[in-house]
Formats: sequence, C-alpha cells, structure tokens
Amino acid sequence: MYLGKKVRLERIINRDNGRTIIVPMDHGVTIGAVDGLVDMRETVNDMAIGGADAVLMHKGLVRCSHRSAGKDIGLIVHLSASTALSPMGNTKTLVGTVEEGIKHGADCVSVHVNLGDPNERLMLADLGKVAEACDNWHMPLLAMVYARGPQVPNSYDAKVVAHCARVGVELGADIVKVPYTGDIESFADVVGGCCVPVVIAGGELMDSTRQLLQMVHDSVKAGGAGVSIGRNVFQHPRRIELVRAMRALVHDNADVEQALAIVGE
Repeated sequence: MYLGKKVRLERIINRDNGRTIIVPMDHGVTIGAVDGLVDMRETVNDMAIGGADAVLMHKGLVRCSHRSAGKDIGLIVHLSASTALSPMGNTKTLVGTVEEGIKHGADCVSVHVNLGDPNERLMLADLGKVAEACDNWHMPLLAMVYARGPQVPNSYDAKVVAHCARVGVELGADIVKVPYTGDIESFADVVGGCCVPVVIAGGELMDSTRQLLQMVHDSVKAGGAGVSIGRNVFQHPRRIELVRAMRALVHDNADVEQALAIVGE
C-alpha cells in the first residue's frame, strides 16, 4: 500500500488533532487582483509566519508566491474556476489537472461545486473525474461544496449544508469545505454526517474580528476540522496576529477572549 496520500495530508492537517488552517487565495480569477493578493510572496510569507497550515491558489500563482526562505507551508492547487463577469458565474469549469498540481509541488488539490446550479451535473462529473485521478496519484482532494441556485432559498440552511458535505464525501473528497450554519448544534449535525474532515468557509467580509473568531471557535466546538478562510484573513489589518489567534482556537483549544488578546483587540 502506498502512503502518498497520507503523507501529503499530514502536511496540511495536523496529525495530532486532525485540524487545519487553510487560507485560500484563488479570488483573482473570480473578481480580480483584490487587496492582499497583489504581492503574493508577502502574503504567503505572512500566513506562514502566523502559523497557517496551508494556502490555496491557482496553478499560475505558485510561481508568484514561492519563497526560497522562511517557514514552510502546505500548498493546495485549485483546479476549477469561473469569473464574476460571466452570466453563469456559479458554473465552475476545470482549468487544471491533478498532474499539473503534482508538477507544481501541491500537497493537495481542490475542486469547487455549486449544487443547485443549472449546470450542477457538469461540476459533479468534474469532481468525479478529479477524485479518480487523485486516487490514482495518491493526492488528497478538497471539495468546496456550496448550494447556489434558483431552488436554494437559503444556502446556510443546516440541512442544505449537510447535503453539500455529504455530496463531497460520497464523491471521494478527503476534506470537505462548506459554509458555517450559524450555530454549534446544527453544524454538529453537518459534521456528524461526514466521515472526513469538514472545514468552514469565511464567506463575505465580516463586521468584526470577534465575529470571525467566534465562528471559528464554535465550528471547532461542533466537531469541525478547522477553517478555509480567505478575505477575512489576508485582508485583515493585523493578519499575522489573526492567523496566530485562529491557530490558538483550532490547534490549542483557546477561547475567544484569549484569541482576541492575541490579535490585540
């Protein structure tokens, strides 16, 4: 039996507690070069200093963010994309392969699926193909699964989010990323129906650092495996300290007040 997938997973998930802090940086394809993602080396370096376990980006940014010094950090290469300029922006298309991820030094690859979209079937087919390739190459797979479509009145509904997580695990993901449902009890149900680590998305920019850290704390208390949060992290004015605070919550079981003190608030 090959241990490739296990070895790679342990580069992005703490082997002692099964938790992770991932900072996605794939926003440029969707909405352009947002603040925080212009100097990629600086941003990745800050995430590494803060103690993030991995960063996530499209293949072309790997060359712009690789550092020849400093603390190591895991790499997840994102394989699917769409732009906000498209009339069908929720339909994600594969723009990379597992083999390309390997060439770029990835420890994991990721795919985005929007359930409820009119082209859901195409995204599910892509997820299935990538999952097969990941098994062949012993590469971990993170599935970002959201409910976005005309028949989805509330994408944060606990039953809807649980369905998203279940689709991810049933189609072969090793880590599933979904929105937080808003409370510990309902998110515990989401985690309970998924036999692989479940991490939460950050969503839109939040009103306060406390709100963000409370969400991280509660998701972990519900049994979640950590976070995959982008803009709320790399655009934060004290982003290194914020990552340290999230690390305290995710890996050291700190409370929210302790985490806020690390940020300096």
